[in-house]
Amino acid sequence: MINKKILITMCSALFTGATLQLATISSVHAAEAFIITNGELERPTGYREWIYVGTPVTPNDMNSGKAAFPEHHNVYIDPESWAQWKKDGTFRDGTILMKELVSVSSKAAVSGAGYFQGEYIGLEATIKSKKLFPNDAGNWGYYSFSGKDHKTLSKTAKPFPAASCNACHAAAAADDFVFTQYYPVLSQGKAKGIKATGGHDSELNNSYIEPKAK
Repeated sequence: MINKKILITMCSALFTGATLQLATISSVHAAEAFIITNGELERPTGYREWIYVGTPVTPNDMNSGKAAFPEHHNVYIDPESWAQWKKDGTFRDGTILMKELVSVSSKAAVSGAGYFQGEYIGLEATIKSKKLFPNDAGNWGYYSFSGKDHKTLSKTAKPFPAASCNACHAAAAADDFVFTQYYPVLSQGKAKGIKATGGHDSELNNSYIEPKAK
């Protein structure tokens, strides 16, 4: 027969080990999704597996040939920050948004005329951190890894003056210096909990109307 004391000890050890493992996983998950070394942001990797929030584009064709940002902007938010956003509608300290710059390529497809994505031409990041940006509005900082030739990326990036971005963000961004109004994943998922994950009752702004009986 198995000694009951030994069995209890084994179960206790297994439970403690599992608890420690879960605590470790939780700790790692809650950590910041970026690394700052000597004041420079190391280029994040794996961000395409984060939460994709949208792709705005302001093409030259619609802006007299002088669009400030004529390329597509593919934007992603780190999973931990998304978890807080869908919970209470705030961006946590440590939030990072990645923005891929993609050229406007073909303007025709089998589906019709439009603005279609071409090549990757840049990469930028936005970070909210009281520690890193204590004196900047909203504690947001901005980085660019884009090369001047738009064909290369730097391994690290220094923050550029936040004032050059924050003035526009403060005046027009819907939530905490972020243009959430242009990203339905964020605007419709704000503080919606499980409904923010897709396929739940909050889809389409709850605007579905039952058809009238004929």
